[in-house]
Amino acid sequence: MTTKKKMKSKKEKGPQADVSLSAILSADAEPTLEKMGVYLLMSDINSDTVRPVIEWILKNNFIRSPIDNLTLIINSGGGSVTDAFALIDVMKGSAIPVHTIGLGEISSAALMIFMAGQAGERMMTPNASVLSHQYSWGRYGKEHELVSSTRGIDLTSEMILTHYKKCTGMTEKKIREVLLPPQDIWLNSKEAKKHGLCDKVKEMY
Repeated sequence: MTTKKKMKSKKEKGPQADVSLSAILSADAEPTLEKMGVYLLMSDINSDTVRPVIEWILKNNFIRSPIDNLTLIINSGGGSVTDAFALIDVMKGSAIPVHTIGLGEISSAALMIFMAGQAGERMMTPNASVLSHQYSWGRYGKEHELVSSTRGIDLTSEMILTHYKKCTGMTEKKIREVLLPPQDIWLNSKEAKKHGLCDKVKEMY
């Protein structure tokens, strides 16, 4: 994963809380997955791909959506850490729980987003592949500029480690040994569940 360097509120009932699903769908003849509370994130993680997901979550919160939970389906090779954290903060701050489903490949920054799903509602399919690794950082410039950038490296490393601890329940020592060692770590869905990266594996066949 590369680096680019709480709006938490209880769902209040009011005049807008009675908006029906049919009213939400009335603008279009055909309902879309997004309107049914499902979003597909199947691209690299960057500002262009996370923005519509953030807008989708915010919109459902602001219109007092009648949907009990949102479901984010992820199949991505990863990307920008900072853009991933932008989406993660919105997910964790959403008054509507965001469930996550991982299929295909869930790697790097995409794994961080997947882990941020509602506890107990993070599901993977049997053939999902998971990649967990330390992030990559690229920088060039004068000596003093490179030295000062180390602060950004330290902050990002700390944020990633904290996120892993909160989402897996593992200690820092265990995370560094099992999930964030110097080498890349590939896991299948059952191994991901064993390490607390997901909550359940859905058998498809």
